[in-house]
Amino acid sequence: MFPKDFLWGAASAAYQIEGAYREDGKGEGIWDHFSHEKGKVKHGDNGDVACDHYHRYREDIALMKELGLKSYRFSISWPRVLPEGTGKVNEKGLKFYSDIIDLLLQAGIEPLVTLYHWNLPMALYEKGGWKNDESPEWFAEYVKVIVDALSDRVGFFITFNEPQIFAGGGYHRGYHAPFEKVSTKEMMTITRNILLAHGRAVKTIRENAKREVEVGMAPTGPVFVPENDSPDAVEEARKKSFSIDENNYSHSNAWWGDPVHFGRFPVEAQEIFGEDLPKFSKDEWELISAPLDFYGFNVYHASSAYGPLDYEYRYDEYSYPGSPRNSLGWNITPRVLYYSPKFLFERYGKPVMITENGMANLDCVSLDGKVHDPQRIDYMNRYLLQLEKAIDDGVEVLGYHYWSIMDNFEWAEGYDPRFGLVYVDYRNENRIPKDSAFWYKKVIETNGAFLH
Repeated sequence: MFPKDFLWGAASAAYQIEGAYREDGKGEGIWDHFSHEKGKVKHGDNGDVACDHYHRYREDIALMKELGLKSYRFSISWPRVLPEGTGKVNEKGLKFYSDIIDLLLQAGIEPLVTLYHWNLPMALYEKGGWKNDESPEWFAEYVKVIVDALSDRVGFFITFNEPQIFAGGGYHRGYHAPFEKVSTKEMMTITRNILLAHGRAVKTIRENAKREVEVGMAPTGPVFVPENDSPDAVEEARKKSFSIDENNYSHSNAWWGDPVHFGRFPVEAQEIFGEDLPKFSKDEWELISAPLDFYGFNVYHASSAYGPLDYEYRYDEYSYPGSPRNSLGWNITPRVLYYSPKFLFERYGKPVMITENGMANLDCVSLDGKVHDPQRIDYMNRYLLQLEKAIDDGVEVLGYHYWSIMDNFEWAEGYDPRFGLVYVDYRNENRIPKDSAFWYKKVIETNGAFLH
């Protein structure tokens, strides 16, 4: 069963919902910039308006209260607070987040603040971004501004969301902003700077927070589900879930997790890259691996031995003709919400926070004016039963955050995928809570008993 203080929540990210991309002194970020380049985002979509949360946050928080959320994970836009990335603070931007936190607390909702969810200030990108060895200092300066202003009311801080995607996808494979495909040598520099930036951020939070806070990171990564629950099958899945290879290292769990939690790179990485691995002094390793309070994890489906293009031509180990998938083609594999917290808890020894989990669906408004999404309800029910099983088997899990609170700009996929508990009509910004939202409300009210 779920702990009595379990954080039932939902999540969002600044660029995906806020809009107001040039209002009240906000600077340009890399997603603001590159989403306007032809061919980068489906249909030429961008986040200029998105869900207009910047103007509608009061309405949105009222909906969160109505749904009974215990927590809300959201991110802060670095270029909204520091338009040039460093230097002068945009007080209107900072006040926006301060007002959100006040309203959340009034509604009895715990705020979880993500400090970096991908929209690097364009002014810093033009100075080299994460390739620039000054970037850890830039990030620490920004984090200090946030902590000074908000830590009197925020109990949870997350440094980075998914370095696997903003670094691996943004620089290594080139499918997210800034849409680059850099050399291995440059990826080593980027890795080094992101790890140091994380360490600097943790140190800044610990030294400046005005109250006791919990600090974590929110990576994603491949988790393989065993064919059966035999010890041999489980061990094989565990090994694959933390493996490293020379092509996919930037997307792996261990590439980012081991340095942050163990103060070293995985043995496999040392064997593959040798002297090319980033070099850190003893003090730098201590900075990077300063103890965290929880392991945030974003997880949607089990990973496959095949690459993303392969399943267009053959079935992977979890699929078959007509097998269940979401609207993005991702397999529906509930057992991943048992094995991912289990594997991560056993390896890193930290309580796990599910910081994202959800289903993209082909939602639409029905003739009765409502949005019926039984597939999402079934998805959540199956996944949450597996999470409960992990808890019953001794895995410490602090909370679950459904992705996402509302339909939003889904990065390079544009507005087609609908992940939200709340439907957004992008023509007029009307909000309609889906059936899944009311179902989730009952799950929260019963602390999970309604799942049965």
